[in-house]
Amino acid sequence: MKIKSWLLLTYLLIMILPLLALYGLYVSINDYYQDKSLDEYFEKWAVVSDIKDYLDNPSLYTINANYKEIEKLTSDQLMITLYSPNGKIYYSSNLINSLNGFESKSAVYKSLFEFKQNYETFVYKEPVYEDGEIKGVYKITLVRSEWLEQVNTKSLIVVTSLIVVMLLLYGAVVYMLNRRLNKPVKRLMKQMRAFAKDEATSPLPVKKDEIGDLTESFQLMQQEITATRKKLALEQQQKEFMIASLSHDLKTPLTSIQAYAESLRHGNHTERDHQEYLQIIQSKSDYMKQLLDDLMMLTLLQSPTYELELVKVEGEEFFDMLLGDYEQISKEKGFEAKTTANVEGSYLVNPKQLMRVVDNVVANAWTYTNPGGAIYISAFETLNIPAWSTKRVADNFTEKGVYIVVQNSGVTISEQQCEQMFEPLYQFDVSRSHIGERGAGLGLSIAKQIIAKHNGTIKAKTQQDQLAIVIWLPPIEEEGNG
Repeated sequence: MKIKSWLLLTYLLIMILPLLALYGLYVSINDYYQDKSLDEYFEKWAVVSDIKDYLDNPSLYTINANYKEIEKLTSDQLMITLYSPNGKIYYSSNLINSLNGFESKSAVYKSLFEFKQNYETFVYKEPVYEDGEIKGVYKITLVRSEWLEQVNTKSLIVVTSLIVVMLLLYGAVVYMLNRRLNKPVKRLMKQMRAFAKDEATSPLPVKKDEIGDLTESFQLMQQEITATRKKLALEQQQKEFMIASLSHDLKTPLTSIQAYAESLRHGNHTERDHQEYLQIIQSKSDYMKQLLDDLMMLTLLQSPTYELELVKVEGEEFFDMLLGDYEQISKEKGFEAKTTANVEGSYLVNPKQLMRVVDNVVANAWTYTNPGGAIYISAFETLNIPAWSTKRVADNFTEKGVYIVVQNSGVTISEQQCEQMFEPLYQFDVSRSHIGERGAGLGLSIAKQIIAKHNGTIKAKTQQDQLAIVIWLPPIEEEGNG
């Protein structure tokens, strides 16, 4: 049950239960009083009947009558008052009435012959006749002392019982509040403090109420923060590794540049050696510049606020231009490249950065293809899958859009390496690289970031000694619908 509903129900019970308890006590006491009242009525009437005959004597209703016998009948529980027909008091065992000496005629004659019962007394009045005329009126008052004592006792019982009920109800509410609200909140606060101090925590039970919802939200937040912490720690580790790796990669060509520059400064070399040294210095400088450019681009692409400016291009013209030069360049490097472009739709791309992606992927193929080996480079849509594509690679061409595939032979890698090769600085076979020409392992990582900014995907697929890098870009309509 939700805490809100539980509190409302508890509030309702707190209001109703004391009333029900009070009503129950009232009903039971009222029944008891009715039974006692009936017994008391007959008991008091018997007392009245015993003294009625004595008070019915007309001689008592004169000024000089003798009232000694009447005084013997009276007590603090029984009072007698004798009136004249006009309301003058002849005798009263009640001192207050005797001091007054007179009562109104209407009050005297009211409720004659009625045995009146009120909270404190029973009262009976009856006229006395002589020769057909009223000689006087007597009033018998019986005090209900036992009744009053019982009323006080029962009232005390009622009040005490009501207090007990309230205390029990209060204790039950406090216990339930502590169980349903206080304890879970304290456990959650303890968990929060422990997590804030990076101390070990254990999962808390989740109930179907507001505290349970809060606990579940906290534990989800805890999981997200823990995952973020691990991610930041991994990124920090990668940055440290990147700095160390780049420092090493920069140190090697920088040392070469210093050595050749020093040699040119102090040595006697032929013109041919002089030009060769300058060529080496230029090559090493270009390598360092490329390395720093890649690092800056990777850092920029990893920023969540950086967005590429995408423009609409005609697929046939753009992808023909994109793949147009790789056959000649590959031939110059000693490879056989086969390029095809069969794209008809329009796409949103950043031409400069997409060229960078294809350059990086093709450069990776050059690095890990045996001399004289074949490289296949193709851009196509789903209905135009090239014939050279293996079934394992072709099974990925199911989405609408354009695919750019670079497939080469001469290298065998595992599925795990296919996932890792897009991580910064990852190089799965350094020995296959040309000494002094390998990069820092940033090219494919940069390619992945750029494709992500295009809302596309890039994956590596391997089969025997063949490796294919598959790039997918969404069509314009999907870009708009997304």
